[in-house]
Amino acid sequence: MSYDQWMMEAIREAEQAEAKGEVPIGAVLVREGEIIGRGHNLRESHQDPTAHAEMIAIREAARLLGGWRLAGCELYVTLEPCPMCAGAILLSRLDTLIYGAYDPKGGCAGTLMNLPRDDRFNHQVEVVGGILEQECGELLRDFFRKLRERRK
Repeated sequence: MSYDQWMMEAIREAEQAEAKGEVPIGAVLVREGEIIGRGHNLRESHQDPTAHAEMIAIREAARLLGGWRLAGCELYVTLEPCPMCAGAILLSRLDTLIYGAYDPKGGCAGTLMNLPRDDRFNHQVEVVGGILEQECGELLRDFFRKLRERRK
């Protein structure tokens, strides 16, 4: 499958988050052409600041594989990861991070900083940004527009 096809899987996860009233961010973790972890934002539902889509997908994949090292895996996420998620991506030894929309306020995979590519760490992750950027960004823009309208 192509980057676009896997990102569409992440978008489906984001849509599940939105259906629950969560910020629509989704992630899928892929190894050898198979999804081994899925996640979508659950911060509000779980009242857990770490319940980001990426963290959930990484935890699920680690459980499935029986270890924390996720070498040979790719993570697809609809929004550029925050510092926490970028750190978890780096520490889990993923091969590649692919994301959709850039995050000018919190993105730590190229926008504000680039933790996964920082050569001061003993591992670096390949980063590809902007995959289905328009579609991923539109999910977020629509969600926040609707939220503002409801608050009026």
